[in-house]
Amino acid sequence: MPSAADTTLAERLLAGDRRALARAITLVESDDPRGWELVREVYPHTGRAAIVGLTGAPGAGKSTLISALTTLRREQGRSVAVLSIDPSSPFTHGALLGDRIRLTEHFLDREVFIRSMANRGALGGLSEAALQAALLMDAAGREDIFLETVGVGQAEVDVIDHADTVVLVLMPGSGDSIQALKAGVMEIPDIIVVNKADHPLTDTMVREIKGVLSLGGAHDGWSVPIVKTEAHAGAGVPELVERLDEHRAFIEEQGTLSERRRRNLRSEVLSLCTHRLRRRLEDRVSEDPRFQELLDEVVARRLDPSSAATEILGHLDAS
Repeated sequence: MPSAADTTLAERLLAGDRRALARAITLVESDDPRGWELVREVYPHTGRAAIVGLTGAPGAGKSTLISALTTLRREQGRSVAVLSIDPSSPFTHGALLGDRIRLTEHFLDREVFIRSMANRGALGGLSEAALQAALLMDAAGREDIFLETVGVGQAEVDVIDHADTVVLVLMPGSGDSIQALKAGVMEIPDIIVVNKADHPLTDTMVREIKGVLSLGGAHDGWSVPIVKTEAHAGAGVPELVERLDEHRAFIEEQGTLSERRRRNLRSEVLSLCTHRLRRRLEDRVSEDPRFQELLDEVVARRLDPSSAATEILGHLDAS
């Protein structure tokens, strides 16, 4: 059972208290049992927020775009939360890019909550605690949640398992952006944004994107729109908001929103299982002399890694 202090924290969180939300995310990110207990308590109050994931190469302008989207959502009277997934420090495992250098114009707005979170080396760009943090933001009454993932190219596809709507942000004239036109990343977006559209190669990129999209057809009946923006000036951002609203209405009308969320939560459960099993496995074998002996055999090239893994798992199954 949660302690009195944790119950109070949950009540404050559900009332929209910013400090309680910040504290709750810290507990989850630190893998503190109190954080997971808190998620368990407030989870029935989630499912109301519109979660939008923005992914793309570094330098494409995702943060600037989110700032412009936040401005428009606030003009509509909606509360906003932003979760920026940053590269991890190899030494502290904390976020390298802090909250203070992002979305500075919104810091004084009490209806905007901004948080950076380390990806802790997660290949897919999102950390184990990312969806939990989004759930806490949802429980705190934030109506729009923007997830900004670390720019790692085609490895970033797991943003699809955390968002209702996925936005791929590309930048014309970038080799990284052209690479993103390959299968993988191009299969996941519901909306594609070509940012910094004042670039002379913008129209060329739009044509290339349309060519790639024509090979794949519609996404469950949804035709992926391409929106040209200049986020720093706000150009094209109102159209992007319209496309976001259209996609939201489409998946609600088609009944696919609940299907997406079921898929997302299934992936999250499996991801949590995977992370916890790995940690449990590492804890069990790190001090086991049999593992060290097997590792010595692998290093000496007398045993291959696959056979060593099979033997380790055999020991675990037998125990």
